[in-house]
Amino acid sequence: MENILDEIEKIGIVPVIVIDDEKDAVPLAKALCEGGLPAAEVTFRTAAAKASIAAMRKACPDMVVGAGTVLTVAQADEALEAGAQFIVSPGFDEAVVKHCIEKNVPVLPGCATPSEVGRAVALGLKKVKFFPAEQAGGLAMIKAMAAPFVGVRFMPTGGLNAKNIGAYLEANEIIACGGSFMVKKDLIAKGDFESIRRMTEETVQIMTTMTFVSCDNGVSTFSVKCPERAVYHMVRKGMGFDEKSAVYKADKLISIVSADGSIKLVRTGA
Repeated sequence: MENILDEIEKIGIVPVIVIDDEKDAVPLAKALCEGGLPAAEVTFRTAAAKASIAAMRKACPDMVVGAGTVLTVAQADEALEAGAQFIVSPGFDEAVVKHCIEKNVPVLPGCATPSEVGRAVALGLKKVKFFPAEQAGGLAMIKAMAAPFVGVRFMPTGGLNAKNIGAYLEANEIIACGGSFMVKKDLIAKGDFESIRRMTEETVQIMTTMTFVSCDNGVSTFSVKCPERAVYHMVRKGMGFDEKSAVYKADKLISIVSADGSIKLVRTGA
C-alpha cells in the first residue's frame, strides 16, 4: 500500500482532473506523462470518471492513477473496479477509510482540522489530504497541525498554482501536492493536449529547480530542495545515477552523482 504513496511522493505533483468525456482520458494521460507527471487523480464528479480511469490505466500502465472526490464506499468500489490505485476524499469519511484499509488500498481522506487528523491517526493513517488547502489556512495551518501529530504528512489540494506550489513542496510535512492548474477544463474540452503537456513540463521545471554551486574537476554540483524528486524526474528524461555514490541521512538522500560523473546533486542546507 505504501509503495503507491512513495511513488506519488517522488512524482511530487498529482494533477487533479475532471473528465466529462471518456474520449479525452487517453490523450490527457499521455500529455501528462510526456510532460513529466505520470500521475492523475480522476475526480468522481462525472459519469465518465470510472471509464476514464480504466482507459488511462490500460493506455499508460506505468502511470499512477487514482480516484478523487470519493464520497461513499460504493464509489470507492467502482473506482477500484476500474483500476484506481489510490482513493482520495474531500473530507473524512470513516466508512470509506476503513473500507480502503481492509482492501489494502492507499487512501488519503481530507483532513482540515486537528480533530479530523486525529481520527485518521486513530485508524493508522500517517498520510492525509489537506483540503481546501489555501482556503483552510495553507502551509501555516499544515505546519501547525503537523507539530502535535508527529510523523503525519499531508497532500494539500485546493488553490494551489504555479506561483505558490513551490513553497508547499519545500516543506517536510508535504508528501506531494494536488493541483488542477495544468489540466484546466477548457483546455481538455478544446482537445488542446499540447498546451497541457507544455504546462505540465513547466510545472515539473518549477518543482525541480536546481541552484549551481560549483564545478570541480569536471563535476558540476547543484543544490536542490529534494534530491529524491530531482533524481526521479531526471531519470525519466534518460539520465542515470550512480547509486553507490548516494549518501543518506535519516532516510533522506543527501547527495548523489550522475552515472557519467558530470553532475552531483546535494540537498539544500545539508
